[in-house]
Amino acid sequence: MNLVLLGAPGAGKGTVAQELVAEFGVAHISTGDLLRAAVKGGTELGIQAKKYMDAGELVPDQLVIDLVKERLAADDAQQGFILDGFPRNMVQAKKLWDALQQAGMKLDYVVEILLPREVAKNRIMGRRLCKNDNNHPNNIFIDAIKPNGDACRVCGGELTARADDQDEAAINKRHDIYYDDKTGTLAAAHYFKALAEKGETKYIVLNGQGTIDSIKETLIKELGLN
Repeated sequence: MNLVLLGAPGAGKGTVAQELVAEFGVAHISTGDLLRAAVKGGTELGIQAKKYMDAGELVPDQLVIDLVKERLAADDAQQGFILDGFPRNMVQAKKLWDALQQAGMKLDYVVEILLPREVAKNRIMGRRLCKNDNNHPNNIFIDAIKPNGDACRVCGGELTARADDQDEAAINKRHDIYYDDKTGTLAAAHYFKALAEKGETKYIVLNGQGTIDSIKETLIKELGLN
């Protein structure tokens, strides 16, 4: 199963991705994690990315897609992958599709999680990160993944809040990028929908306002894997 998972910041992509990884054992690929690992590891791509990140600039699309292509070539990704929150714009969507075609890899599904913008913003502000694993879901505003006080609900690790998760202006900027249907993430979504209409992939839309279990159950049913 090769899958792209789209949704506005706060829609629950990471949580859904973790549920699918636990269920099916596919590779979970987050570009944020890839960038941090490349920078920390001092790889050639990481060194290039660090220059942009240190300058407060966006990492160029081609550099991000090169990181993704490198990750997709790993052995575990050959058994299936979930691209979490990537692509973020139309350019990345086209480059990803071209890269998959060149590698002879199918894109089985594109899943878009829908959530009202205000609800998504509140979820972001309630998100807490575990020092042991950023992918452990913890959110003070969601009962199903509410942390144990100040400790991670999964492993008991120390929790912190990202500064930009508490900045409403920064959240609105991230949402503006997502909802841009000309060049942003929604433009990428429309691109994949057009491919789905041609039978090149399958496009699934999920309501992100249910419980984690109900969303997972609905998605598995839509994927035809139950």
